[in-house]
Amino acid sequence: MNLYQKVALVTGGGTGIGRAVSLALADRGAAVAVNYSRSKSEAEETAAYIQDHGGRAIVFQADVSKDHEVRAMVDRIVQHLGTVDLLVNNASITRYIPLDDLEAADEEAWDELFAVNVKGMFYCARAVAPYMKKSKQGAVVNMGSIAGLTGLGSSLPYAVSKSAVLGLTKSLARALAPDIRVNGIAPGAVATRWWEGREEMMNRLTRQLLLQRVSTAEEIAGLVCAVLEQESMTGQMITVDGGQTL
Repeated sequence: MNLYQKVALVTGGGTGIGRAVSLALADRGAAVAVNYSRSKSEAEETAAYIQDHGGRAIVFQADVSKDHEVRAMVDRIVQHLGTVDLLVNNASITRYIPLDDLEAADEEAWDELFAVNVKGMFYCARAVAPYMKKSKQGAVVNMGSIAGLTGLGSSLPYAVSKSAVLGLTKSLARALAPDIRVNGIAPGAVATRWWEGREEMMNRLTRQLLLQRVSTAEEIAGLVCAVLEQESMTGQMITVDGGQTL
């Protein structure tokens, strides 16, 4: 699929990987709907950067864990941009809970992480699917994590939610075929602002990786665009982790 003049929705599109994806899509000529939940100023800065460089971008607020907000956001996107051709389900959250502290993984933590990381992706895919089906071409990329493959991560509920993203990707690929392709990307460590104040931790991890480097947000964004373009692939989860899971 040629991304030129396509309309893309990027959830959590104002910061980190989401920002890099928004910029990469704009570079390829796509109009970008930059979604945010709380990071309004960052989303507006991302859209302004795209506009200043000759691209099209509009900011849309919605909490992806709330179905009615997602549907309203997609309606607004269609009103402004005409349709939705591409969806990058990037928005996700975590909580930092020691993996062996089962009591700390309470009901609230489970509900919050699954609401955003799993149900939010489903809500967004469901909301845009009718427009993609109408044009008989659409593509979705769900942002997973190697935490979903290894069981290790910032918390047990987070790791399990990212494992669920793999299942969601495969099920949506079946449910939305043949008009809509659904794939996922499972990054390892990525150099974003999450590592601010944790530089020594990142350096220790880097030394343990086969490639002895962590990914950049721009590298992940480039892969997202390549997956969106690839018309012969669906239901796949691609791991990008410097060899960490080998």
